[in-house]
Amino acid sequence: MLYHFTAIDRAGATIKGERETEDEKTLAKVLRQEGLLLTAAKTGRRSFSPFAIFTMSFGGISLVDKMIFARNVAVMVGAGLSMTRALEALAEQTKKQKLKSIIQDVHESITKGINFSQALGPHQKVFGDFFIHMIEAGEVSGKFEGSLKLLARQMKRDHDLRSKVKSAMMYPAIVASVLVLIGIMMLIFVVPTLTQTFKDLKVTLPPTTQFILWLSSFMQQYALLTGAGFIVFAFLFYRAVKSRAGSWVFDRIILHVPVIGPLVQKMNITRMARTLASLSSAGLSITKSLDITERVLGNSQFKASMRQATIEIEKGKPLAVVFKEYPKLYPPIVVEMVAVGEETGTLARMLVRVALFYEEEVNTTTKNLSSIVEPVMMVIIGVIVGFFAISMIQPLYSSLSQV
Repeated sequence: MLYHFTAIDRAGATIKGERETEDEKTLAKVLRQEGLLLTAAKTGRRSFSPFAIFTMSFGGISLVDKMIFARNVAVMVGAGLSMTRALEALAEQTKKQKLKSIIQDVHESITKGINFSQALGPHQKVFGDFFIHMIEAGEVSGKFEGSLKLLARQMKRDHDLRSKVKSAMMYPAIVASVLVLIGIMMLIFVVPTLTQTFKDLKVTLPPTTQFILWLSSFMQQYALLTGAGFIVFAFLFYRAVKSRAGSWVFDRIILHVPVIGPLVQKMNITRMARTLASLSSAGLSITKSLDITERVLGNSQFKASMRQATIEIEKGKPLAVVFKEYPKLYPPIVVEMVAVGEETGTLARMLVRVALFYEEEVNTTTKNLSSIVEPVMMVIIGVIVGFFAISMIQPLYSSLSQV
Protein backbone atom coordinates (compact mmCIF):
# COMPACT_ATOMS: atom_id res chain seq x y z
CA MET A 1 0.00 0.00 0.00
CA LEU A 2 1.32 3.46 -0.92
CA TYR A 3 1.61 6.03 1.89
CA HIS A 4 2.25 9.76 1.59
CA PHE A 5 4.07 10.68 4.79
CA THR A 6 5.49 13.57 6.78
CA ALA A 7 8.38 12.90 9.15
CA ILE A 8 10.99 14.72 11.23
CA ASP A 9 14.71 13.92 11.06
CA ARG A 10 17.28 14.13 13.88
CA ALA A 11 17.98 17.77 13.05
CA GLY A 12 14.29 18.64 13.41
CA ALA A 13 13.76 19.26 9.69
CA THR A 14 10.46 18.22 8.13
CA ILE A 15 10.73 15.50 5.49
CA LYS A 16 7.91 14.65 3.08
CA GLY A 17 7.78 11.70 0.74
CA GLU A 18 5.98 8.52 -0.21
CA ARG A 19 6.71 4.91 0.60
CA GLU A 20 5.12 1.58 -0.24
CA THR A 21 4.63 -0.62 2.86
CA GLU A 22 2.09 -3.12 4.20
CA ASP A 23 0.62 -0.79 6.85
CA GLU A 24 1.30 2.41 8.80
CA LYS A 25 3.02 0.52 11.62
CA THR A 26 5.54 -0.94 9.16
CA LEU A 27 6.01 2.52 7.63
CA ALA A 28 6.85 3.99 11.04
CA LYS A 29 9.32 1.16 11.69
CA VAL A 30 11.07 1.62 8.33
CA LEU A 31 11.35 5.38 8.78
CA ARG A 32 12.61 4.94 12.35
CA GLN A 33 15.42 2.74 11.00
CA GLU A 34 16.35 5.62 8.71
CA GLY A 35 16.44 8.09 11.60
CA LEU A 36 13.07 9.65 10.84
CA LEU A 37 10.08 10.09 13.15
CA LEU A 38 6.72 9.63 11.43
CA THR A 39 4.29 12.46 12.21
CA ALA A 40 1.56 11.97 9.60
CA ALA A 41 0.65 9.43 6.93
CA LYS A 42 -2.20 8.86 4.55
CA THR A 43 -2.82 6.25 1.90
CA GLY A 44 -2.88 7.22 -1.74
CA ARG A 45 -2.34 6.06 -5.26
CA ARG A 46 0.38 6.79 -7.69
CA SER A 47 -0.84 9.22 -10.30
CA PHE A 48 -1.13 7.71 -13.75
CA SER A 49 -0.36 9.78 -16.80
CA PRO A 50 -0.67 8.77 -20.45
CA PHE A 51 2.73 10.42 -20.88
CA ALA A 52 4.35 8.24 -18.19
CA ILE A 53 6.18 6.06 -20.71
CA PHE A 54 7.51 9.12 -22.55
CA THR A 55 8.69 10.70 -19.30
CA MET A 56 10.29 7.46 -18.18
CA SER A 57 12.21 7.11 -21.42
CA PHE A 58 13.28 10.69 -22.08
CA GLY A 59 12.84 12.81 -18.96
CA GLY A 60 13.07 10.38 -16.06
CA ILE A 61 16.07 9.09 -14.15
CA SER A 62 17.28 5.76 -15.46
CA LEU A 63 19.24 3.03 -13.72
CA VAL A 64 22.33 4.14 -15.66
CA ASP A 65 21.91 7.71 -14.36
CA LYS A 66 21.80 6.46 -10.76
CA MET A 67 24.77 4.15 -11.36
CA ILE A 68 26.89 7.01 -12.77
CA PHE A 69 25.78 9.28 -9.91
CA ALA A 70 26.91 6.73 -7.29
CA ARG A 71 30.20 6.12 -9.08
CA ASN A 72 30.95 9.84 -9.46
CA VAL A 73 30.22 10.55 -5.79
CA ALA A 74 32.54 7.67 -4.82
CA VAL A 75 35.35 8.98 -7.05
CA MET A 76 35.03 12.57 -5.82
CA VAL A 77 34.83 11.64 -2.13
CA GLY A 78 37.74 9.24 -2.62
CA ALA A 79 39.74 12.10 -4.15
CA GLY A 80 39.26 14.12 -0.96
CA LEU A 81 36.34 16.37 -1.88
CA SER A 82 33.69 17.07 0.71
CA MET A 83 30.14 15.88 0.02
CA THR A 84 28.93 19.44 -0.50
CA ARG A 85 31.64 20.22 -3.09
CA ALA A 86 31.09 16.88 -4.82
CA LEU A 87 27.35 17.47 -5.12
CA GLU A 88 27.89 21.05 -6.33
CA ALA A 89 30.14 19.77 -9.13
CA LEU A 90 27.70 16.99 -10.06
CA ALA A 91 24.76 19.40 -10.14
CA GLU A 92 26.64 21.67 -12.54
CA GLN A 93 27.58 18.88 -14.96
CA THR A 94 24.23 17.03 -14.86
CA LYS A 95 22.10 17.70 -17.95
CA LYS A 96 18.86 16.03 -16.87
CA GLN A 97 16.83 18.68 -15.10
CA LYS A 98 15.04 16.24 -12.77
CA LEU A 99 18.29 14.71 -11.52
CA LYS A 100 19.90 18.14 -11.25
CA SER A 101 17.07 19.42 -9.02
CA ILE A 102 17.32 16.32 -6.81
CA ILE A 103 21.09 16.75 -6.41
CA GLN A 104 20.57 20.41 -5.52
CA ASP A 105 17.92 19.45 -2.96
CA VAL A 106 20.21 16.81 -1.43
CA HIS A 107 23.06 19.34 -1.36
CA GLU A 108 20.86 21.84 0.48
CA SER A 109 19.89 19.21 3.06
CA ILE A 110 23.52 18.22 3.66
CA THR A 111 24.52 21.85 4.26
CA LYS A 112 21.96 21.81 7.10
CA GLY A 113 23.81 18.92 8.76
CA ILE A 114 21.72 16.00 7.46
CA ASN A 115 23.46 12.77 6.43
CA PHE A 116 23.62 11.83 2.75
CA SER A 117 21.33 8.81 3.21
CA GLN A 118 18.77 10.90 5.12
CA ALA A 119 18.92 13.63 2.48
CA LEU A 120 18.05 11.01 -0.14
CA GLY A 121 15.04 9.85 1.93
CA PRO A 122 12.46 12.19 0.33
CA HIS A 123 13.57 10.87 -3.07
CA GLN A 124 13.08 7.21 -2.17
CA LYS A 125 10.72 6.77 -5.11
CA VAL A 126 13.57 7.69 -7.47
CA PHE A 127 16.52 5.93 -5.84
CA GLY A 128 14.84 3.01 -4.07
CA ASP A 129 15.48 1.39 -0.70
CA PHE A 130 18.55 -0.56 -1.80
CA PHE A 131 20.39 2.56 -2.95
CA ILE A 132 19.62 4.54 0.21
CA HIS A 133 20.35 1.72 2.67
CA MET A 134 23.67 0.85 1.01
CA ILE A 135 24.74 4.46 1.52
CA GLU A 136 23.44 4.40 5.11
CA ALA A 137 25.41 1.22 5.80
CA GLY A 138 28.55 2.87 4.42
CA GLU A 139 28.04 5.89 6.66
CA VAL A 140 27.57 3.75 9.78
CA SER A 141 30.45 1.36 9.05
CA GLY A 142 32.90 4.06 7.94
CA LYS A 143 33.20 2.45 4.48
CA PHE A 144 31.29 5.14 2.60
CA GLU A 145 33.42 5.12 -0.55
CA GLY A 146 33.50 1.31 -0.67
CA SER A 147 29.72 1.07 -0.28
CA LEU A 148 29.21 3.52 -3.15
CA LYS A 149 31.55 1.57 -5.42
CA LEU A 150 29.83 -1.69 -4.48
CA LEU A 151 26.47 -0.04 -5.15
CA ALA A 152 27.61 1.15 -8.59
CA ARG A 153 28.91 -2.33 -9.50
CA GLN A 154 25.65 -3.94 -8.40
CA MET A 155 23.59 -1.48 -10.44
CA LYS A 156 25.78 -2.02 -13.51
CA ARG A 157 25.30 -5.78 -13.32
CA ASP A 158 21.56 -5.28 -12.85
CA HIS A 159 21.45 -2.97 -15.88
CA ASP A 160 23.44 -5.41 -18.03
CA LEU A 161 21.11 -8.24 -17.02
CA ARG A 162 17.99 -6.26 -17.90
CA SER A 163 19.47 -5.14 -21.22
CA LYS A 164 20.24 -8.71 -22.27
CA VAL A 165 16.72 -9.88 -21.45
CA LYS A 166 15.13 -6.91 -23.25
CA SER A 167 17.28 -7.53 -26.33
CA ALA A 168 16.35 -11.21 -26.35
CA MET A 169 12.63 -10.38 -26.12
CA MET A 170 12.78 -7.71 -28.83
CA TYR A 171 12.53 -10.11 -31.79
CA PRO A 172 9.37 -11.97 -30.70
CA ALA A 173 7.77 -8.67 -29.66
CA ILE A 174 8.42 -7.11 -33.09
CA VAL A 175 7.19 -10.21 -34.94
CA ALA A 176 4.00 -10.34 -32.85
CA SER A 177 3.35 -6.61 -33.40
CA VAL A 178 3.84 -6.90 -37.17
CA LEU A 179 1.57 -9.95 -37.26
CA VAL A 180 -1.22 -8.09 -35.45
CA LEU A 181 -0.81 -5.06 -37.74
CA ILE A 182 -0.99 -7.19 -40.88
CA GLY A 183 -4.07 -8.98 -39.54
CA ILE A 184 -5.85 -5.68 -38.87
CA MET A 185 -4.98 -4.33 -42.35
CA MET A 186 -6.29 -7.50 -44.02
CA LEU A 187 -9.54 -7.32 -42.05
CA ILE A 188 -10.05 -3.67 -42.99
CA PHE A 189 -8.84 -3.61 -46.62
CA VAL A 190 -8.71 -7.17 -48.05
CA VAL A 191 -11.68 -9.01 -46.56
CA PRO A 192 -14.29 -6.38 -47.62
CA THR A 193 -13.36 -6.95 -51.28
CA LEU A 194 -14.32 -10.62 -50.90
CA THR A 195 -17.56 -9.98 -49.04
CA GLN A 196 -19.47 -8.90 -52.16
CA THR A 197 -17.99 -11.84 -54.09
CA PHE A 198 -19.41 -14.30 -51.56
CA LYS A 199 -22.81 -12.60 -51.78
CA ASP A 200 -22.84 -12.85 -55.57
CA LEU A 201 -21.89 -16.52 -55.48
CA LYS A 202 -24.70 -17.26 -52.99
CA VAL A 203 -22.77 -20.06 -51.35
CA THR A 204 -23.21 -21.33 -47.80
CA LEU A 205 -20.32 -19.94 -45.79
CA PRO A 206 -18.64 -22.06 -43.10
CA PRO A 207 -18.65 -20.69 -39.52
CA THR A 208 -14.97 -19.64 -39.70
CA THR A 209 -15.58 -17.53 -42.81
CA GLN A 210 -18.70 -15.98 -41.27
CA PHE A 211 -16.68 -15.05 -38.19
CA ILE A 212 -13.94 -13.35 -40.24
CA LEU A 213 -16.52 -11.42 -42.30
CA TRP A 214 -18.33 -10.33 -39.12
CA LEU A 215 -15.07 -9.22 -37.49
CA SER A 216 -14.10 -7.26 -40.61
CA SER A 217 -17.52 -5.57 -40.77
CA PHE A 218 -17.41 -4.71 -37.06
CA MET A 219 -13.94 -3.16 -37.31
CA GLN A 220 -15.02 -1.05 -40.28
CA GLN A 221 -18.23 0.21 -38.71
CA TYR A 222 -16.85 0.71 -35.20
CA ALA A 223 -13.20 1.59 -35.84
CA LEU A 224 -13.10 4.32 -33.19
CA LEU A 225 -14.97 2.17 -30.68
CA THR A 226 -12.57 -0.72 -31.32
CA GLY A 227 -9.54 1.53 -30.84
CA ALA A 228 -10.98 3.06 -27.67
CA GLY A 229 -11.89 -0.39 -26.37
CA PHE A 230 -8.34 -1.60 -26.91
CA ILE A 231 -6.90 1.41 -25.04
CA VAL A 232 -9.35 0.93 -22.15
CA PHE A 233 -8.55 -2.79 -21.99
CA ALA A 234 -4.80 -2.07 -21.97
CA PHE A 235 -5.26 0.50 -19.19
CA LEU A 236 -7.43 -1.82 -17.06
CA PHE A 237 -5.00 -4.70 -17.59
CA TYR A 238 -2.11 -2.46 -16.53
CA ARG A 239 -3.93 -1.37 -13.37
CA ALA A 240 -4.95 -4.95 -12.58
CA VAL A 241 -1.38 -6.21 -12.92
CA LYS A 242 -0.11 -3.37 -10.71
CA SER A 243 -2.65 -4.11 -7.96
CA ARG A 244 -1.64 -6.46 -5.14
CA ALA A 245 -4.09 -9.25 -6.04
CA GLY A 246 -3.50 -8.85 -9.77
CA SER A 247 0.29 -8.91 -9.50
CA TRP A 248 0.10 -12.00 -7.27
CA VAL A 249 -1.93 -13.90 -9.89
CA PHE A 250 0.06 -12.59 -12.87
CA ASP A 251 3.47 -13.30 -11.28
CA ARG A 252 2.33 -16.80 -10.33
CA ILE A 253 1.19 -17.51 -13.89
CA ILE A 254 4.30 -16.04 -15.53
CA LEU A 255 6.54 -18.43 -13.56
CA HIS A 256 4.77 -21.38 -15.21
CA VAL A 257 5.05 -20.08 -18.79
CA PRO A 258 7.52 -22.22 -20.80
CA VAL A 259 10.87 -20.51 -21.50
CA ILE A 260 9.75 -17.19 -19.96
CA GLY A 261 9.02 -18.65 -16.50
CA PRO A 262 12.49 -20.13 -15.91
CA LEU A 263 14.07 -16.91 -17.18
CA VAL A 264 12.04 -14.80 -14.71
CA GLN A 265 12.96 -17.23 -11.92
CA LYS A 266 16.69 -17.03 -12.69
CA MET A 267 16.58 -13.23 -12.91
CA ASN A 268 14.90 -12.93 -9.51
CA ILE A 269 17.32 -15.40 -7.90
CA THR A 270 20.25 -13.43 -9.33
CA ARG A 271 18.91 -10.12 -8.05
CA MET A 272 17.98 -11.61 -4.67
CA ALA A 273 21.38 -13.20 -4.12
CA ARG A 274 23.41 -10.20 -5.25
CA THR A 275 21.33 -7.67 -3.30
CA LEU A 276 21.36 -9.76 -0.12
CA ALA A 277 25.11 -10.31 -0.46
CA SER A 278 25.79 -6.59 -0.98
CA LEU A 279 23.69 -5.53 2.00
CA SER A 280 25.17 -8.21 4.27
CA SER A 281 28.71 -7.26 3.22
CA ALA A 282 27.90 -3.62 3.99
CA GLY A 283 27.16 -4.60 7.59
CA LEU A 284 23.37 -4.69 7.69
CA SER A 285 21.65 -7.38 9.73
CA ILE A 286 20.17 -10.34 7.87
CA THR A 287 16.59 -9.36 8.75
CA LYS A 288 17.04 -5.78 7.55
CA SER A 289 18.82 -7.05 4.42
CA LEU A 290 15.90 -9.37 3.67
CA ASP A 291 13.42 -6.53 4.21
CA ILE A 292 15.23 -4.31 1.70
CA THR A 293 15.74 -7.18 -0.76
CA GLU A 294 12.00 -7.80 -0.74
CA ARG A 295 11.41 -4.26 -2.02
CA VAL A 296 14.04 -4.66 -4.75
CA LEU A 297 12.55 -7.83 -6.26
CA GLY A 298 9.96 -7.52 -9.00
CA ASN A 299 8.06 -10.81 -8.72
CA SER A 300 5.45 -10.90 -5.92
CA GLN A 301 6.06 -14.62 -5.31
CA PHE A 302 9.71 -13.95 -4.50
CA LYS A 303 8.76 -10.88 -2.46
CA ALA A 304 6.44 -13.06 -0.35
CA SER A 305 9.26 -15.55 0.26
CA MET A 306 11.47 -12.70 1.51
CA ARG A 307 8.75 -11.53 3.91
CA GLN A 308 8.32 -15.05 5.25
CA ALA A 309 12.09 -15.47 5.56
CA THR A 310 12.28 -12.32 7.71
CA ILE A 311 9.58 -13.66 10.04
CA GLU A 312 11.10 -17.15 10.30
CA ILE A 313 14.68 -15.94 10.84
CA GLU A 314 13.50 -13.76 13.74
CA LYS A 315 12.18 -17.02 15.24
CA GLY A 316 15.60 -18.64 14.81
CA LYS A 317 15.06 -20.64 11.61
CA PRO A 318 17.99 -20.74 9.12
CA LEU A 319 17.54 -19.03 5.75
CA ALA A 320 18.27 -22.26 3.87
CA VAL A 321 15.40 -24.01 5.66
CA VAL A 322 13.03 -21.21 4.65
CA PHE A 323 14.16 -21.39 1.01
CA LYS A 324 13.61 -25.15 1.08
CA GLU A 325 9.91 -24.49 1.76
CA TYR A 326 9.68 -22.76 -1.66
CA PRO A 327 10.92 -25.49 -4.06
CA LYS A 328 9.25 -23.84 -7.07
CA LEU A 329 11.23 -20.65 -6.47
CA TYR A 330 14.58 -21.84 -5.12
CA PRO A 331 16.21 -24.93 -6.69
CA PRO A 332 18.19 -27.35 -4.48
CA ILE A 333 21.52 -25.80 -5.54
CA VAL A 334 20.47 -22.45 -4.05
CA VAL A 335 19.31 -24.09 -0.81
CA GLU A 336 22.53 -26.09 -0.45
CA MET A 337 24.85 -23.14 -1.15
CA VAL A 338 22.96 -20.93 1.32
CA ALA A 339 23.11 -23.74 3.91
CA VAL A 340 26.88 -24.08 3.47
CA GLY A 341 27.27 -20.30 3.75
CA GLU A 342 25.31 -20.20 7.01
CA GLU A 343 27.21 -23.16 8.48
CA THR A 344 30.65 -21.74 7.62
CA GLY A 345 29.88 -18.06 8.27
CA THR A 346 30.42 -17.14 4.62
CA LEU A 347 26.83 -16.44 3.59
CA ALA A 348 27.63 -13.26 1.63
CA ARG A 349 30.36 -15.03 -0.34
CA MET A 350 28.08 -17.97 -1.15
CA LEU A 351 25.30 -15.62 -2.24
CA VAL A 352 27.73 -13.93 -4.64
CA ARG A 353 28.50 -17.37 -6.12
CA VAL A 354 24.78 -18.06 -6.47
CA ALA A 355 24.36 -14.73 -8.25
CA LEU A 356 27.27 -15.44 -10.61
CA PHE A 357 25.96 -18.92 -11.40
CA TYR A 358 22.44 -17.76 -12.25
CA GLU A 359 23.70 -14.67 -14.05
CA GLU A 360 25.55 -17.01 -16.40
CA GLU A 361 22.38 -19.09 -16.71
CA VAL A 362 20.44 -15.97 -17.73
CA ASN A 363 23.14 -15.09 -20.27
CA THR A 364 22.94 -18.56 -21.80
CA THR A 365 19.14 -18.49 -21.88
CA THR A 366 18.98 -15.06 -23.53
CA LYS A 367 21.52 -16.11 -26.17
CA ASN A 368 19.44 -19.18 -27.04
CA LEU A 369 16.06 -17.48 -26.65
CA SER A 370 15.76 -16.34 -30.25
CA SER A 371 16.55 -19.83 -31.56
CA ILE A 372 13.87 -21.25 -29.22
CA VAL A 373 11.21 -18.63 -29.86
CA GLU A 374 11.71 -18.34 -33.65
CA PRO A 375 10.29 -21.78 -34.59
CA VAL A 376 7.41 -21.30 -32.14
CA MET A 377 6.58 -17.94 -33.74
CA MET A 378 6.76 -19.50 -37.21
CA VAL A 379 4.31 -22.22 -36.19
CA ILE A 380 1.90 -19.63 -34.74
CA ILE A 381 2.16 -17.50 -37.90
CA GLY A 382 1.60 -20.58 -40.06
CA VAL A 383 -1.52 -21.59 -38.10
CA ILE A 384 -3.01 -18.08 -38.29
CA VAL A 385 -2.25 -17.63 -42.00
CA GLY A 386 -3.52 -21.13 -42.75
CA PHE A 387 -6.74 -20.51 -40.83
CA PHE A 388 -7.34 -17.25 -42.70
CA ALA A 389 -6.48 -18.69 -46.11
CA ILE A 390 -8.65 -21.80 -45.74
CA SER A 391 -11.57 -19.78 -44.36
CA MET A 392 -11.53 -17.39 -47.32
CA ILE A 393 -10.62 -19.81 -50.13
CA GLN A 394 -12.87 -22.75 -49.15
CA PRO A 395 -16.14 -20.99 -50.19
CA LEU A 396 -14.61 -20.10 -53.57
CA TYR A 397 -13.67 -23.71 -54.24
CA SER A 398 -17.13 -24.85 -53.13
CA SER A 399 -18.80 -22.49 -55.61
CA LEU A 400 -16.52 -23.63 -58.44
CA SER A 401 -17.31 -27.29 -57.74
CA GLN A 402 -21.02 -26.53 -58.12
CA VAL A 403 -20.57 -25.01 -61.58
